Amino acid sequence: MDHQITELLSRVPTNQSLAGELMPLVYDQLRVLAANYLDNERAGHTLQATALVNDAYLKLVGRDASYESRSHFFAAAAVAMRQILIDHARARKAAKRGGGVTSSLSIEGAAAEPVGVSPDSTRLAAVSGM
Repeated sequence: MDHQITELLSRVPTNQSLAGELMPLVYDQLRVLAANYLDNERAGHTLQATALVNDAYLKLVGRDASYESRSHFFAAAAVAMRQILIDHARARKAAKRGGGVTSSLSIEGAAAEPVGVSPDSTRLAAVSGM
């Protein structure tokens, strides 16, 4: 089976249809790798091992990369899984902090008008001598 994986890995970059034949051969090993990574994550992590395997696999066969051997492929899979977990954590932290929503209040606008005072009331106060 190892020889078959190596042979398919060498042919996938020139024939993407072979990626479908490769997946059943490497899935179990990728699933174990994903489960190991997720065991080291916080409790209640929202990313599942199956999703991690699928995302990593798409990264690995979706680009024009060639793999020298089976071990090279699994090393690349490990890197892809770590990158996916890092991206997932960054997205979660960004959502926790507002998800990239920026305030429409500018610094200049904040300094120009006192809080709680409308422009009309400041003019009125200046005219009446207050």
